[in-house]
Amino acid sequence: MNDFSASLIHAAQLLGSGDPRLWEVVALSLFVSGCASAVAVPGGLVAGAWLAVTQFPGRRAVLVVLNTLLALPSVVVGLVVYLLLSRAGPLGSLGLLFTPGAMIVAQSLLVLPIVTALARQMIEDQMRDHGEQLLSLGAGRLRCALLLLWDERMSLVTLALAAFGRAVSEVGAVMIVGGNIDGVTRVMTTAIALETSKGDLPLALALGFVLLGVVLILNAWIALLKEWRLRTEEAWT
Repeated sequence: MNDFSASLIHAAQLLGSGDPRLWEVVALSLFVSGCASAVAVPGGLVAGAWLAVTQFPGRRAVLVVLNTLLALPSVVVGLVVYLLLSRAGPLGSLGLLFTPGAMIVAQSLLVLPIVTALARQMIEDQMRDHGEQLLSLGAGRLRCALLLLWDERMSLVTLALAAFGRAVSEVGAVMIVGGNIDGVTRVMTTAIALETSKGDLPLALALGFVLLGVVLILNAWIALLKEWRLRTEEAWT
């Protein structure tokens, strides 16, 4: 039996045995990414709605910066958060560096531009189709945006799931600000990188399978929500 086959069998045994070291890492990953999504998604929706309906000097430049942030390297976010939270940084007194809190901050900053940009585009498209009707009924532009967000709530659930998927698969930023400390800040992605470098392939593979499973479940939910929405719209037409 070759090493790869043996590693696969051992990884399956780890998953089936409920190895506490493995599931502790999984639980922390889900907690950190869930908290980051809970922070970034509402903030991104409000910011996106505001950008969609507000005209101000420099708006085009703001949108260019926002679109640039969509491709922002995660290690850059990790570096910025590290400098902010280090002892010499302006937020060093909070003592968040190398804690799950720092990882939540980093993941939130990564997810926030994605949610903001997608929400803005969604609201602008809806405003072109239904905005004039709502404005004629006396609703302000921001209220129109919020009403349209509610009308597109199933799409927002899809957006939230996509944001969580982006957060849970992050490695660079959380490695920098979390330090990959065993039992404290070690999450699935950083553990996979570490265990692979150490040669512990069974644990790395087991964590990889769990991470793939999480992403698969998220994509399945997104597909089901889209199908349910299409069926609902067809039933109403």
